[in-house]
Amino acid sequence: MGRSPRPRKPLAGVVIPAHNEERDVLRTLAALHDGLQPGDLDIVVVCNGCTDRTAEVVREAYPEIRVLEIPQPSKAVAVAVGNAASSVFPRVHLDADVRISGVGIMRLVAPLVTGAEGDVLATAPHRVLDSKASALLVRSYYDVWEHLPQVRDGLFGRGVVALSERGEARVAALSKLVSDDPAVSEAFAPHERLVVRSAQVVVVPPRTMRDLVRRRVRVATGNAQASAAGARSEASATSMRMLAKLSLSRPALAIRMPVFVGVTLVAKSRSRKAVRDGDFHLWLRDKSSHA
Repeated sequence: MGRSPRPRKPLAGVVIPAHNEERDVLRTLAALHDGLQPGDLDIVVVCNGCTDRTAEVVREAYPEIRVLEIPQPSKAVAVAVGNAASSVFPRVHLDADVRISGVGIMRLVAPLVTGAEGDVLATAPHRVLDSKASALLVRSYYDVWEHLPQVRDGLFGRGVVALSERGEARVAALSKLVSDDPAVSEAFAPHERLVVRSAQVVVVPPRTMRDLVRRRVRVATGNAQASAAGARSEASATSMRMLAKLSLSRPALAIRMPVFVGVTLVAKSRSRKAVRDGDFHLWLRDKSSHA
């Protein structure tokens, strides 16, 4: 009798924290399988604090994917649990409601495997905002946001980041930070991180101003914690001087600037209670972008 072939070694690991993502996670997983063979990715979905059928729908559609369940509705805890369950590198951290193809994942991890880009330890894909369903004021906010230098060059705000084994070890101490994407980006010098333009992720922003503010409250809360922990540099903060310079260099953005500033100030104000209470584990997610 011939021996059964050995299972293929995965080319990358993928950790997906999911909180009530029943409506979106299957589209995310379908995109991940586009262009890849079974076994190319070691995928772990960590359902945290779910009150819907997220775990069940993933198990039914993809029996080969490991699905873990924890009671806490905390992205940071879910990432830590997923990391503990995976031993595969490079490792991709992926939000459950964004779409990137399997081919995109391979392009994302290639610099971490080959070293072709130098000492690159962390990568993220090119971001495409699908804002056609968003309100005009929401689109105005993101028109400004996308032109901020730290947003353009940083790894955050994309819902995807890939880390080498060395890169993962570096950010392990940041696991308690709710604002993980900015903290991860700040953990690496510019020459150690790379936005891979040939890999594309589709990000759907909130549809309404109310939900945009909720999302920005979560970001402001995480940024406050990261700053207090020394994990955020001054260069990553948005200053009035930066906004003024941007308005002068791009006059079309000047009429949108009051929207951006207003949302930012409201979010910072509403985040103060969470900061005072030390409550950094709330998702504060909007559902309006989940079609």
